[in-house]
Amino acid sequence: MNEDENGDEEAGSPVVLTVTLTGRVGRAAVPGLCAELERRLADPRDAAPVECDVGGVDRADLALVEAVARLALVARRAGCRLRLRGVSPELRALLDLVGLEDVVGLAGEGEPGEAESPEGPQRVPGPY
Repeated sequence: MNEDENGDEEAGSPVVLTVTLTGRVGRAAVPGLCAELERRLADPRDAAPVECDVGGVDRADLALVEAVARLALVARRAGCRLRLRGVSPELRALLDLVGLEDVVGLAGEGEPGEAESPEGPQRVPGPY
């Protein structure tokens, strides 16, 4: 998990905590991802919107859905909402199938200035 803080606090822009998931996300990695996000959100300076970029994930599967669901729960417990970026059509379909599409925010859906490119999210080809 890579984390970046974006924004300019002095100009009044909110700081956004960005979590980037890449490669293959296995179930064994989920507790560590959640613990790291929980640690970051425990600092009041980091209690900000959380964006999770999943565009670099190799494969949309139920392990990724579990990771997203648990990261969303960690964010919610800290008073934040998890918003996804780079969502592939496969992940979108899985989130809808398990009833999580409305639980996590999907960047580019009805939010001004958040539209994704016309080509859709950029994906890294994975072993299917």
